[in-house]
Formats: sequence, C-alpha cells, structure tokens
Amino acid sequence: MHSETPDRYERLTSVSSSVDFDQRDNGFCSWLTAIFRIKDEEIREKCGEDAVHYLSFQRHIIGLLVVVGVLSVGIILPVNFSGDLLVRIINKDAFLSQGAPGPPSKEENNAYSFGRTTIANLKSGTNLLWLHTTFAFMYLLLTVYSMRRHTSKMHYKEDDLVKRTLFINGISKYAEEGQIKQHFEQAYENCTVLEAQICYNVAKLMALNAERKKTERSKKFFTDLMAKEHVPTMINPKPCGHLCCCTITGCEEEEAVSYYTKMEAKLKEEYRKEKEKVHTKPLGMAFVTFQNEAMTAIILKDFNACQVQGCRCQLEPQSSQFSEVLHVYNWSVSYAPDPQNVRWENLSLGGISWWIRCFIINCILFLLLFFLTTPAIIISTMDKFNVTKPVEYLNNPIVTQFFPTLLLWAFSALLPTIVYYSAFFEAHWTRSGENRTTMHKCYTFLIFMVLLLPSLGLSSLDVFFRWLFDKKFLADAKIRFECVFLPDNGAFFVNYVIASAFIGNAMDLLRIPGLLMYMIRLCLARSAADRRNVKRHQAYEFQFGAAYAWMMNVFTVVMAYSITCPIIVPFGLMYMLLKHLVDRYNMYYAYLPSKLDKKIHSGAVTQVVAAPILCLFWLLFFSTVRTGFETPTSMFTLVVLIITIVVCLSHVCFGHFKYLSAHNYKIDTKDNETDAVKNGRPARPSSSPTSKSQQQTQQQQMYIAQVLQDPNSDEPGGASSEEDRGSSQDEEMLNGGSSINEADFQSGEDSLIANEVHQ
Repeated sequence: MHSETPDRYERLTSVSSSVDFDQRDNGFCSWLTAIFRIKDEEIREKCGEDAVHYLSFQRHIIGLLVVVGVLSVGIILPVNFSGDLLVRIINKDAFLSQGAPGPPSKEENNAYSFGRTTIANLKSGTNLLWLHTTFAFMYLLLTVYSMRRHTSKMHYKEDDLVKRTLFINGISKYAEEGQIKQHFEQAYENCTVLEAQICYNVAKLMALNAERKKTERSKKFFTDLMAKEHVPTMINPKPCGHLCCCTITGCEEEEAVSYYTKMEAKLKEEYRKEKEKVHTKPLGMAFVTFQNEAMTAIILKDFNACQVQGCRCQLEPQSSQFSEVLHVYNWSVSYAPDPQNVRWENLSLGGISWWIRCFIINCILFLLLFFLTTPAIIISTMDKFNVTKPVEYLNNPIVTQFFPTLLLWAFSALLPTIVYYSAFFEAHWTRSGENRTTMHKCYTFLIFMVLLLPSLGLSSLDVFFRWLFDKKFLADAKIRFECVFLPDNGAFFVNYVIASAFIGNAMDLLRIPGLLMYMIRLCLARSAADRRNVKRHQAYEFQFGAAYAWMMNVFTVVMAYSITCPIIVPFGLMYMLLKHLVDRYNMYYAYLPSKLDKKIHSGAVTQVVAAPILCLFWLLFFSTVRTGFETPTSMFTLVVLIITIVVCLSHVCFGHFKYLSAHNYKIDTKDNETDAVKNGRPARPSSSPTSKSQQQTQQQQMYIAQVLQDPNSDEPGGASSEEDRGSSQDEEMLNGGSSINEADFQSGEDSLIANEVHQ
C-alpha cells in the first residue's frame, strides 16, 4: 500500500504554515531531524499556546539543570571526593579481617569509589558542610529565578470573549434566558447582556449522536463496498465478532447493510426523542456574555464580595424584580472557561453526588496504591518464597542493581495511567480541571513511590504509616534517616534516572498505553467498518497533567540528591534533553491539540519549588544524624527551610510575597480581528461585513454544546460527509473554533484508510 499524501506524519494540516512539509518529511528518518527544525511558531499554530508554554517550561528546567550540573559536578563532587571517611572505614575492615593495618587494595577502592562521590564520605563536623548548605539555598534561588523568567515570557493570551463571560451556577431550573438578561440590566447600571445561554443535560444526547454518526459511517462503508463488489457482506454484530470463527447460537451472522440500517433508524429515533426533551432538563447553570470587560469584573466582584470560602456574609448582590425567581442569592459566579475547555457531557454531574463519586474513586485509588507503592514489597515477597534463591545468576551485580530500578520505573510508569483514569472517571467540568487534578495527584504519589519511601528504606505506604505512628518512632528515626545517605541508595536513584532517560523516553516515543488501548478497541470491533472507525479515533489530546507530573518527579529526584549525590545531575540533564525532544515530536505529530487555561501551567511552576525544598530537607536530615540537631549547620538549614516553607505557604494560600514568587505572568488580550492566532489555531481574516457578522454570531453561540448548535445534525446523513473527512477529535477542536474550513483538518491517516478501502 502506498499513500500519495505528502504530509504523512501530520494529524492536522496547518493553513498558514510557511514551512514546506514535503521537504521536511521526505527522506530516511526525516522525522528525527525534523524535531530539531520545528519552530515554536509552527508548534503554536498546530498544537496551541499550551504546547508552547509546556516546552518553554522544559527549556528553563534544562537551563537550570545545566547551571546546577556545573556547580554540583565542578564544586560539590570534588569536595565530597576529598573526604576520607569511607577509606578509613575500609582500613578498619581490613584491620579486623587481616589482623594488621594496611592501605586498602585497588579492588577495595573500586568497590567503594561511588560512595566516595557522595556526602557520606565527609567527616562529621567538618566546615565543608557549610558549602553544601549554601549551595542548597542557592539552588532554591536559582529555581525561583528560572521559573520567574519562564512565566515572564508567557504572554498568556486570554480571549476577549472569555473575559466578558461569566459562568453562573445555582440558577433556578425554571429560569429563562430573557429573565437572566433583564436581571443584570436592571440590577446594574449601563449593563448590556449580549447573550445568556442556559446549560442542559446533554450527556445522553452526545452519546447517541456519536453512536449515530458511527453507524452512518459504517452503513456507508458497506453500501459502497456492496456497490463495488456486488456481493453482500455478512458480519457478526457482537463485540469481537470479527474474531469469532464459528457460528453458534446467539452469534448468528447478519447482512451488514440491513443491520446498520436498522441500527441507524433506531439511533435516529432515540436521538430525535432525546433532542426534543433535552430543553426540559436544565442544569441550573448559565453562561452570560456581557458587552465589555469592566462590567463583567464589577459583577464578579459584587458576587465574590458576598461570599468568603462559600460562607455568606452580611452583604448581598444587587437585586432586581427577578431576584427571587432566579434564586440570585444562591448563585456561584466565576469567570467562564474557554468553550473548548468545557466538557459539556460532565456538567450534569455536580453537587453532593459528584463529591460522593469523587470520594469513592479516590478511596479505591488510595487502597490500590496503599500496598503497591514501591516494587520493594514485590521483591520482599519473592524473597519470602525463595523465588530467586535457585537462580544463581541473579547474584550478578548488574542484575541485582538494575532489576529493582527497572521495577521501580515500571511501577512509576503505570501510576500516571491509573491516576489519569481516576481523574477521568471523576468527571470534571473542564479539561483544565482534569489535567490539574491528574498532575497534583500523580506528582504526590510518584514522590512517595519513587523518592520518599525508597529513601527511608520503606516498602510501601502500609509500612510508612506503621512506622510513622509507632511508639518507638523517636528511637528508630535515626536509623531510618541514615538510610538516606547510604552510598548504595544514591546509586539506586542514579540508576533510576538513567532508566527514565533511556527506557522511559523510549516508551513515551512508542506510546505503549495508547497502543494497548488501540489494540483492545480493535479487538472489540464488530466489523471492518468499526475497525475503520477505531482507526479514525486513535489520536488523543496531549495529557499535560500526567506529563508535568512525570517530568517533575524525575526533576525532584535529581534536585533532592544534587548535593548528597552530585553525580546524578548530568544524568538528570540527559533525561530532560531527551524528554524535550520526545515531547516535541509527540505533540507535533502524534497528539491532538488541546485548549487549557493558565492554572495548569501555574500549578506546575508552584510544584517545581518543592524540589529544592526537599534538597534542604535531605541536608537537614544528614546534618542532624551526623552532627546533631544543635550544631550551627543544622540550625542554619532548619531556619532557611522554615522561612522557605512559610513564604511558599503564605503565597499559595494568601497571595503574599508576590515579589518572591516564582510567578511573573503577563496577560495579553486577544483582538479577534487582528490576531493571527485564535485559540491556538491560525485564524483567517474576514474582510466582508457579512463574514464579520457571521463570526460574531458564531462567537455568541460558542457557549452551547456542539450537539445543540448543529442545525443539520438530525437530518439523514447530515454529518456523515464531514465525519468522513476527519476524526471526531478533529471535529471537536474545529467546532470549538469555527474559524477554519473543515477540509483544512484532514489527517494523513484518513487518506491511508481510504487507500485501503479502494484498493
């Protein structure tokens, strides 16, 4: 099979790109060199603003690691190596075993050579420990400076429509759009409401619409096939029907065209009935668009001044004759998210039922990870049953050193997928909320799994809680904290970073979880037409939450051990460089663009500061264990650590110390008529008054679920042709922007499928 499509690697074509894709993507391994030649402007046009911010974040982390690597390897490493504590331990062991003192042999020096590069090689009470504490504080300042530099370059462009639209929750379900308009115009002087859109429960309607379109495409596929071959096709309409090789009772075959015709008629009837009654199922929510931003800010401030953390104060918002009917005093008002950011199918899940659902899902997630937090529990179980004892070759140092690291990487690679699906089933109202929840939960679990528990010699959260609440905690604390500074422990994390750099990034490039889901969906398909639909829908949006969490996990490990084990920093830099290249390729060629808000990026910047704070914690533990709590180095580290934590908590919780914050955003307002990029996609200029009025009308209707916007959605075959030109994910992004012709978004994979059908 040969595809004549030149842009074979593109999933969405760009209309305004000045780059000749034919020259870029032709040749042997051209995709590898294309990674280095892709510019940020092209990524912005094709993948959106969020992709540019994410890659900028990575570049600043790379720059930070370059500076940290120079300081750690150039200064801290020689200082650690200048100590003689481990050499004297070797001499002592040699004296006890041989009965006479003597210098350590060459082999013994090699055996302990890695330990001599760690902070454990320094004598207790040496003044050189002041250097380590000073550098740890310097790394904290460098991290804050790097993030401020990153955020200052993020000219976050907020759509004018978003800044003029408020999302209101708690409206009476019997409210009308006209009443909402009149309320604001009466309650606030010089207030003009352009549009008020009430939200309805469209979850079932969207599911029926998706199934109906798939059925229409499948019917068209077999209709064209029968017209070409003049032979009817028999299918098994059960899941995995195309894999069934025998006909048994309950799995009888049916003629494909007649089966999909009956399914189409059934789904159309259900869709029509559901669409007729969808307006009788309001959710008590609305998107209200005002004429200017100033009035929007005044109304938002009026409502927020009446509530503090959900508790109502004496003040009340301004009222009108419709206040009682609309239940104005129960309203919760906030800025509306971008229309492309809204998950319309999840808006029906809210209130106490959503919190119960979220609580149950997170309890299941916690119990699942409670006993399987680290692979150490698996290794201990294997040793308990003497599984590895008969296998003598496991005594090989390469296997014994790398096998636990590989297990740790495998579990930490599986964790983001588990956490992502938990956030997906929580049914958040926005894509940003879903990604942000995934990032915070995944980062927390990864830090426990990869860094904290293995460093303290604990096998799982179960052991962690038993150790934490044990009566003998103070007696055993010193023993546990000494585990942090064992030379073998540092080697374990160096191996982990190396495995993440090469194996982890290679798995990201192969996208194994997506491939497994693709295989499962192909197996569950009922016919060749269903398999064709699966191929059309195999691309997904880039998961910024999981990507941020995974990347910051490795960065935190590197920063935490950058002082105690400085040799880890070059391997961390190698990981970040490879991660940057892999993510550039995946976002540009493999994933669909997504539209989020700046909270996901600001949350990532806030979490980065945890890395140098953990480095200070590690130094405090070392200084306390080695020299005691009341020594100058321990007290200085403790004071710096307390001040840092107080400043961070004050900024995160109360907004204080903004000049010390890692955030330095600059917000720009988009001009929809002059800006060349709209919502992360190139916008075509509209010259005629008619097109401008149509664009304004489309913008006013953006805060409506797409299934309610399409006037031809209930006509026979009304959407089948456009579905044939692109995947549903492409259409979702297209319908959110509505400023580009649908034919501009045909993916290369659709052309490949078309060639398979016609050959």
